[in-house]
Amino acid sequence: MAKQTAYIGMGSNVGEREAHLRAAVEALRNTIGLRVLAVSRFYETAPLGGPPGQGDYLNAVCAVAGARTARELLKRLLAIEAGRGRARRERWGPRTLDLDLLLFGDAVIDEPGLNVPHPRLHERAFVIEPLAAIAPDARHPLLSKTASELWEELRETSAQIQGAAEGTGK
Repeated sequence: MAKQTAYIGMGSNVGEREAHLRAAVEALRNTIGLRVLAVSRFYETAPLGGPPGQGDYLNAVCAVAGARTARELLKRLLAIEAGRGRARRERWGPRTLDLDLLLFGDAVIDEPGLNVPHPRLHERAFVIEPLAAIAPDARHPLLSKTASELWEELRETSAQIQGAAEGTGK
Protein backbone atom coordinates (compact mmCIF):
# COMPACT_ATOMS: atom_id res chain seq x y z
CA MET A 1 0.00 0.00 0.00
CA ALA A 2 1.25 3.48 -0.88
CA LYS A 3 2.30 5.66 2.00
CA GLN A 4 0.00 8.65 2.45
CA THR A 5 0.43 12.16 3.79
CA ALA A 6 -1.56 12.37 7.00
CA TYR A 7 -2.60 15.37 9.06
CA ILE A 8 -2.78 15.19 12.84
CA GLY A 9 -4.63 17.63 15.07
CA MET A 10 -2.83 18.24 18.35
CA GLY A 11 -4.17 19.84 21.51
CA SER A 12 -3.33 20.24 25.19
CA ASN A 13 -4.96 22.11 28.06
CA VAL A 14 -3.38 20.48 31.12
CA GLY A 15 0.08 21.10 32.55
CA GLU A 16 2.88 22.34 30.32
CA ARG A 17 0.79 22.59 27.18
CA GLU A 18 3.57 23.69 24.86
CA ALA A 19 5.90 20.99 26.18
CA HIS A 20 3.23 18.34 25.53
CA LEU A 21 2.80 19.47 21.91
CA ARG A 22 6.53 19.69 21.30
CA ALA A 23 7.03 16.24 22.83
CA ALA A 24 4.36 14.82 20.51
CA VAL A 25 6.12 16.26 17.45
CA GLU A 26 9.44 14.87 18.70
CA ALA A 27 7.87 11.44 19.27
CA LEU A 28 6.53 11.49 15.71
CA ARG A 29 9.98 12.48 14.42
CA ASN A 30 11.46 9.55 16.34
CA THR A 31 9.00 7.04 14.90
CA ILE A 32 10.80 4.72 12.50
CA GLY A 33 9.51 5.14 8.97
CA LEU A 34 7.59 8.34 9.72
CA ARG A 35 8.66 11.80 8.51
CA VAL A 36 7.31 15.04 9.92
CA LEU A 37 6.69 17.31 6.94
CA ALA A 38 5.30 20.41 8.63
CA VAL A 39 4.01 21.71 11.95
CA SER A 40 1.74 24.73 12.25
CA ARG A 41 2.27 27.45 14.78
CA PHE A 42 0.48 26.96 18.10
CA TYR A 43 -2.97 28.51 18.48
CA GLU A 44 -4.54 29.25 21.85
CA THR A 45 -8.26 28.54 21.94
CA ALA A 46 -11.08 28.28 24.45
CA PRO A 47 -12.34 24.76 25.16
CA LEU A 48 -15.22 23.59 22.98
CA GLY A 49 -17.82 21.74 25.01
CA GLY A 50 -16.89 19.56 27.95
CA PRO A 51 -17.03 20.36 31.63
CA PRO A 52 -16.91 24.01 32.76
CA GLY A 53 -13.75 25.50 34.21
CA GLN A 54 -11.26 23.91 31.81
CA GLY A 55 -8.17 25.84 30.85
CA ASP A 56 -7.57 27.11 27.32
CA TYR A 57 -6.03 24.80 24.76
CA LEU A 58 -2.92 25.08 22.68
CA ASN A 59 -3.69 23.54 19.29
CA ALA A 60 -1.65 22.77 16.20
CA VAL A 61 -1.65 20.54 13.14
CA CYS A 62 1.22 18.33 12.05
CA ALA A 63 1.71 16.79 8.61
CA VAL A 64 3.46 13.42 8.43
CA ALA A 65 4.34 10.91 5.73
CA GLY A 66 5.40 7.30 5.87
CA ALA A 67 2.63 5.50 7.75
CA ARG A 68 1.51 2.40 5.87
CA THR A 69 -2.04 2.46 7.22
CA ALA A 70 -4.30 4.81 9.12
CA ARG A 71 -4.80 2.15 11.80
CA GLU A 72 -1.01 1.89 12.27
CA LEU A 73 -0.73 5.66 12.64
CA LEU A 74 -3.66 5.81 15.05
CA LYS A 75 -2.01 3.15 17.22
CA ARG A 76 1.14 5.30 17.36
CA LEU A 77 -0.85 8.44 18.22
CA LEU A 78 -2.60 6.68 21.11
CA ALA A 79 0.77 5.46 22.43
CA ILE A 80 2.17 9.01 22.29
CA GLU A 81 -0.88 10.33 24.17
CA ALA A 82 -0.50 7.64 26.84
CA GLY A 83 3.20 8.47 27.16
CA ARG A 84 2.25 12.07 28.03
CA GLY A 85 -0.21 10.97 30.71
CA ARG A 86 -3.45 11.15 28.73
CA ALA A 87 -6.33 9.81 30.81
CA ARG A 88 -9.71 9.34 29.11
CA ARG A 89 -12.10 10.13 31.95
CA GLU A 90 -14.86 12.13 30.28
CA ARG A 91 -15.79 13.18 26.78
CA TRP A 92 -14.25 16.53 25.85
CA GLY A 93 -12.66 16.74 29.28
CA PRO A 94 -9.27 18.29 30.03
CA ARG A 95 -6.25 16.45 28.68
CA THR A 96 -2.49 16.59 28.68
CA LEU A 97 -2.41 15.64 25.01
CA ASP A 98 -5.00 14.95 22.35
CA LEU A 99 -3.88 13.66 18.95
CA ASP A 100 -6.55 13.27 16.27
CA LEU A 101 -6.03 11.74 12.85
CA LEU A 102 -7.69 14.35 10.64
CA LEU A 103 -6.87 13.16 7.12
CA PHE A 104 -4.99 10.19 5.71
CA GLY A 105 -4.40 10.95 2.05
CA ASP A 106 -7.76 10.74 0.33
CA ALA A 107 -8.91 7.78 2.43
CA VAL A 108 -12.43 7.52 3.76
CA ILE A 109 -12.52 5.09 6.69
CA ASP A 110 -15.48 4.28 8.93
CA GLU A 111 -14.45 1.52 11.33
CA PRO A 112 -14.88 1.01 15.05
CA GLY A 113 -12.47 3.45 16.72
CA LEU A 114 -11.26 4.96 13.43
CA ASN A 115 -13.06 7.59 11.36
CA VAL A 116 -11.17 9.40 8.61
CA PRO A 117 -11.62 12.16 7.72
CA HIS A 118 -12.24 13.29 11.27
CA PRO A 119 -16.04 13.67 11.50
CA ARG A 120 -15.97 17.25 12.87
CA LEU A 121 -12.87 18.47 11.05
CA HIS A 122 -14.73 21.02 8.92
CA GLU A 123 -16.60 22.49 11.93
CA ARG A 124 -13.62 23.35 14.10
CA ALA A 125 -11.66 26.53 13.57
CA PHE A 126 -8.92 25.31 15.94
CA VAL A 127 -8.21 22.52 13.43
CA ILE A 128 -9.06 24.10 10.08
CA GLU A 129 -7.03 27.28 10.59
CA PRO A 130 -3.71 25.52 11.34
CA LEU A 131 -4.41 22.89 8.65
CA ALA A 132 -5.01 25.62 6.07
CA ALA A 133 -1.81 27.36 7.20
CA ILE A 134 0.43 24.34 6.51
CA ALA A 135 -1.54 22.55 3.78
CA PRO A 136 -3.95 24.94 2.07
CA ASP A 137 -4.57 22.46 -0.76
CA ALA A 138 -5.21 19.42 1.46
CA ARG A 139 -8.58 18.14 0.29
CA HIS A 140 -11.42 16.82 2.43
CA PRO A 141 -12.34 13.63 0.55
CA LEU A 142 -16.05 13.73 1.40
CA LEU A 143 -16.68 17.45 0.98
CA SER A 144 -14.33 17.87 -2.02
CA LYS A 145 -13.06 21.16 -0.58
CA THR A 146 -9.55 22.25 0.28
CA ALA A 147 -8.48 23.26 3.77
CA SER A 148 -8.34 26.87 2.56
CA GLU A 149 -11.91 26.69 1.25
CA LEU A 150 -13.13 25.13 4.50
CA TRP A 151 -11.34 27.78 6.56
CA GLU A 152 -12.82 30.59 4.47
CA GLU A 153 -16.34 29.12 4.84
CA LEU A 154 -15.91 28.71 8.59
CA ARG A 155 -14.70 32.30 8.95
CA GLU A 156 -17.63 33.61 6.89
CA THR A 157 -20.15 31.60 8.94
CA SER A 158 -18.59 32.84 12.20
CA ALA A 159 -18.71 36.44 10.97
CA GLN A 160 -22.38 36.06 9.97
CA ILE A 161 -23.29 34.59 13.35
CA GLN A 162 -21.35 37.32 15.16
CA GLY A 163 -22.98 40.00 13.03
CA ALA A 164 -26.45 38.59 13.70
CA ALA A 165 -25.78 38.47 17.44
CA GLU A 166 -24.51 42.05 17.44
CA GLY A 167 -27.52 43.16 15.43
CA THR A 168 -29.89 41.78 18.05
CA GLY A 169 -28.03 43.29 20.96
CA LYS A 170 -26.96 39.92 22.36
